[in-house]
Amino acid sequence: MHNPLESCGHVPGQISRSQEDDVKAVGSTLWVIAEGYIPSRGIEGDRALESHEAFCLLNTGAEDAHLEIMLFFADRPPVGPYRAVVPAERTLHLRANDLDDPEPVPRDTDYAVKIASDVPVVVQHTRLDSRPENFALLSAMAHPVV
Repeated sequence: MHNPLESCGHVPGQISRSQEDDVKAVGSTLWVIAEGYIPSRGIEGDRALESHEAFCLLNTGAEDAHLEIMLFFADRPPVGPYRAVVPAERTLHLRANDLDDPEPVPRDTDYAVKIASDVPVVVQHTRLDSRPENFALLSAMAHPVV
């Protein structure tokens, strides 16, 4: 049976421990999301269906990831940093709606995001728009910078 990994040079069982350590912490330390928007309306009373945006974060490394999140706006100075920790070898789904220090993320306002981490992480951006006329789920990878 043909192993598709062999065609790209991977031989099962041939990865050394040092190579595994190098590969274990995947991702980037700086990410940007150019499009952000949290609708003010939606399904109320059910947190799972409330309109929201989330930063889906993956830390595959052996150390906790300490994040600083900055928000950028078209008509005012940036806000932040918001801080979060993604434990080693864990995932965190951080809702933008839940960020409140230094101030809550405004609804019905366009914004962009910069996420900096002290160790490599992977970032995916999702939005649930639960307004009845729009009900939609959007998901896209953030853009890695470093």
